[in-house]
Amino acid sequence: MSTNATAAVNTEALQRDPKRWLILVVLCMSSLVLVIDNMVLNVAIPQISTELGATSRDIQWIIDSYILVFAGLLLTSGSLSDRFGRRLVMVVGLVLFGAASVLAAYATNPEMLITGRVVMGIGGALIMPSTLSILITVFDEQERPKAIASWSAVAMIGMVGGPILGGVLLNHFWWGSVFVLNVPIALVAIVAALVLMPESKGPWAKPDMSGMLLSIVGLTALVWTIIEYPAKGIEGTWTSLLIAVTGMTAFVIREMKAEHPMVPLQLFRNRVFTGSSFSLVLVTFANGGLLLVLTQYLQFVLGYTPIRTALAFTPFALTALVFNFVGAGLVQKFGVRPVALSGMTVLAGGFVVLATLTTESGFWMPALAMSLVGAGAGLAMPAAIGALMGAIPPAQAGVGSALNDTIQQTGGALGVAVLGAVLAGTYADAMPADTPEAARESIAPALLSGDNTLILAAREAFTDAMSATFLGGAVSVAAATVLAFFLMRGAKAATGERVPAPEDDSEKVAVGVR
Repeated sequence: MSTNATAAVNTEALQRDPKRWLILVVLCMSSLVLVIDNMVLNVAIPQISTELGATSRDIQWIIDSYILVFAGLLLTSGSLSDRFGRRLVMVVGLVLFGAASVLAAYATNPEMLITGRVVMGIGGALIMPSTLSILITVFDEQERPKAIASWSAVAMIGMVGGPILGGVLLNHFWWGSVFVLNVPIALVAIVAALVLMPESKGPWAKPDMSGMLLSIVGLTALVWTIIEYPAKGIEGTWTSLLIAVTGMTAFVIREMKAEHPMVPLQLFRNRVFTGSSFSLVLVTFANGGLLLVLTQYLQFVLGYTPIRTALAFTPFALTALVFNFVGAGLVQKFGVRPVALSGMTVLAGGFVVLATLTTESGFWMPALAMSLVGAGAGLAMPAAIGALMGAIPPAQAGVGSALNDTIQQTGGALGVAVLGAVLAGTYADAMPADTPEAARESIAPALLSGDNTLILAAREAFTDAMSATFLGGAVSVAAATVLAFFLMRGAKAATGERVPAPEDDSEKVAVGVR
């Protein structure tokens, strides 16, 4: 039998694995543990600050150390999973993540907790690309939209359910319980992966060590710049920005010349891949500021408690969950592009409604707005991810998944930084001229001042700033819609446009069970 025929047989066998839906449960559990961990941490920060004596700088490092390591290693881990085995890399990531969670849970000082978060970031970077790359090799083109919808829906549930679960744990246990929670999930996922999941990998090639190093340096510097810019401005971030630009430029040059590049840049010649990529950046840019801004509005302006705030996101979670699966059926019937465009249009409408909220909006208007945002995201995100992943050869599923994750992480980080800066700047400008400096910089000191006039002014100013921020989000999603309209033409249901795999004899290896 020819090598190509063998590849076709093995790939077909893997795609029709009778255990594929159980495998999907494992993949969802693996990604869910990452989402829940990051969400519950936000709830635990006050207790961590008090009990460990963590300074504001320590808290920043507890949060940002994970993000920096995670984002910097994504492309490298995706490439490693293609070369050495996607299941292997995912299991190693789960082991690291679980062990680091124990270290973090029983940390006795901020430095020990930061160390745990760094190792958790390494584990997360190994887990995340592997889950999606395994998914697209296990499921065939007919079932893939439903599988991607399920994978996306779990992330949505974790995003909203995480703070609620965190609040319950903190009401009954110590702050470390939010990390202990990760351990049983990771253990179950490890055992299930080893028992149920076949190994899959791409063609063997010599690891692109130079590309890996340059991507780590460039991406880490880029994320660091995005994180630090709102507080330090260009004066405090120009060095890291220069490192990011130099590192990423050198990375692109290296990948163009490498015999076996870590990231196949020819993917960007495919307009479906390019359109999906940039659309996802703009959509995640808008969504990145959503939780940041809306959480503050619900608590500071409407006076919600943290638990009630988490529950207020239920309309978002429910509509996202429902429309994830509705969208999967619509993709099969109408194709990727119409569903993605419809979702982005609804999403933009949701941001417009959010921009109309006032200090007296109550429950129903925010609920309506979040329902629209959830429905739009539920339709648009899985369709765009499906189009992007469908444009990638199965042999490069790992690095393709890592590209998808990197694109979304970058868009989300940019959204938090840029929209957060818009919020802060607009709020400061809207406050009365005689406002104390602390109350001008943040709404929290104004609310604690006891001055009713200042409190009313702060709530009005914050709501005006929020409206400007959400209008910026609506513009970003509208731009994503335009890009998708012109560039995603021809994207087929669940597949997109395949980019031919490199024509090298050494790469004509079955992408299947090992």
